[in-house]
Amino acid sequence: MFVPVVDKNQNPLMPTRPSRAAKWIKSGKATPFWSNGVFCVRLNREPSKRCDQEIAVGVDPGSKKEGFTVKSASHTYFNVQADAHNKVGKKVEERRELRRGRRSRKCPNRENRTNRLTNKERIPAGTRARWDWKLRILDWFSKLYPITHICVEDIKARTIEHAKKWNTSFSPLEVGKQWFYAEIEKRWELLTLQGWQTKEIRNRLGLKKSSKKLSETFDVHCVDSWCLAYYTIGGTAKVDNTDIFCISPIPIQRRTLHREQPKKGRIRSRYGGTVLANGLVKHTLVKHVKHGLTRLGGINAKRLFALYNLAGK
Repeated sequence: MFVPVVDKNQNPLMPTRPSRAAKWIKSGKATPFWSNGVFCVRLNREPSKRCDQEIAVGVDPGSKKEGFTVKSASHTYFNVQADAHNKVGKKVEERRELRRGRRSRKCPNRENRTNRLTNKERIPAGTRARWDWKLRILDWFSKLYPITHICVEDIKARTIEHAKKWNTSFSPLEVGKQWFYAEIEKRWELLTLQGWQTKEIRNRLGLKKSSKKLSETFDVHCVDSWCLAYYTIGGTAKVDNTDIFCISPIPIQRRTLHREQPKKGRIRSRYGGTVLANGLVKHTLVKHVKHGLTRLGGINAKRLFALYNLAGK
């Protein structure tokens, strides 16, 4: 396990071992800090030497879980298994149904306006959220490690010959993937591999992949992301770090004025939004006396706050 290191200007440097990081902190050469649950150190003085090596990130996309591996030729620094951001599309459909239901009610409403998104190049909200989540993870890595290469396992949409509706240009998967690749090429060097190529690398190295796709172990998704990073950067063929760090996007609920049918007295339940009472903001980390580090949720009719365990229990 290695500790990410940044200089006093927050520029990422090569990671170091925990023992050396502890010596730096004890002597005052570095200051510890946390970045989304990852322990890091920041140097308080200019490093005596900068020897940045090439560091690659392997990305294994998935419909439910995704794998990321940060690796150099010498060491495997970080393995991350992330939950896919796949719930925005359903929320957009539900919002459309509620909006259409309001139009039939006898209540004041504005006149229909023309669609402002017609004939404009855009990515659907669900597709944008899914691929932007991957890009945000890579941006987070770039703040901790001097990343140079990104290798992604290329996925293709199912197409039907001579059918316009099933053409690749109309597939949300292809549209989102091409946008993701274009954003990566602006910042790093991009490489792609097909699924069968990743399998050949895994078999050649003698690595096995688990069939339990939702389990939180290295041999589910991170084994493929490790193979992608190994193909890009080279180095030893032995996996030296199988620890994984599991993350999930925070389910932020937007403010909803007319979510459901009103109760007696035409009272609608308060739902969504980010600003709570007394200037507090939703999803703020709160340290509870009994439950430890929790996440601030909503507020009920009795003005009581809800706290959520970060472990999801």
